[in-house]
Amino acid sequence: MHEVPNLKLNNGVLVPQLGLGVWQAKDGTEVERAIAVAFENGYRLIDTAKIYGNETGVGNAMKASGLKREEIFLTTKLWNSDQGYDQTMRAFDGSLQRLGTDYVDLYLIHWPMPKVGKFTDTWKAFEKLYADKRVRAIGVSNFMVTHLEELLSASDLVPAVNQVELHPRLAQRELREFCDQHDIEVESYSPLMHGGEVLDEDAVKQIANRHSKTPAQVVLRWHIQNGLIVIPKSVTPSRIKENIDIFDFELTAKDMAAIDAMDNGGRINPHPDNLNQ
Repeated sequence: MHEVPNLKLNNGVLVPQLGLGVWQAKDGTEVERAIAVAFENGYRLIDTAKIYGNETGVGNAMKASGLKREEIFLTTKLWNSDQGYDQTMRAFDGSLQRLGTDYVDLYLIHWPMPKVGKFTDTWKAFEKLYADKRVRAIGVSNFMVTHLEELLSASDLVPAVNQVELHPRLAQRELREFCDQHDIEVESYSPLMHGGEVLDEDAVKQIANRHSKTPAQVVLRWHIQNGLIVIPKSVTPSRIKENIDIFDFELTAKDMAAIDAMDNGGRINPHPDNLNQ
């Protein structure tokens, strides 16, 4: 069992710095087994979304765990077609029903959809959900600086989290600096890239050898030491166990610099300005 440190969000809520992402985990047995293994090994943050189609399985796994609800930090996300005030409220009710809980810890707008132009209206619904204590924190996902600036100009409530694609080849430095200035925690998805491509880098392998760790553990440690929340996805028990075993070593400044040098803007998901459906 590993103890994961917490970060404090801008509203005082504590969030585990490492969690399990369940994108592409099939609803039912697959996602439930993955979460069971995660809970057994000390994970307490589970990150899902309506579009993943596995909220029901996530809820079942939470119930089966024997953990108290307040011991689990549960994130889900609003899908693009549900943006807009009324649609958001209905979609949130649907997520709660599937998850089998009466609140979520973090609710995120999944994509900004800037050409659709509904995210500020959607955010008003998020503020209502927060005010009604149906969510403990609200945030966004895939928002770039321009989207955040627009949102901040239309709202008094600053997002607690911005969850974005982030890995050594897409370090998002400008975005991280902006979020730091506005007290928004950055959360890394696809932290190892989709196929783990970054794990084949010679520099990562050399660092792993020096620390007697795996390349995946080295890259996840890079996220942690950058002050990021990180949610590696896996349904493989051995990898779920491996991914949390990163709190007994520390990368040196030279190690960090070598990984930083891999940044080449290599995005593997759509650019947020280009996804509009």
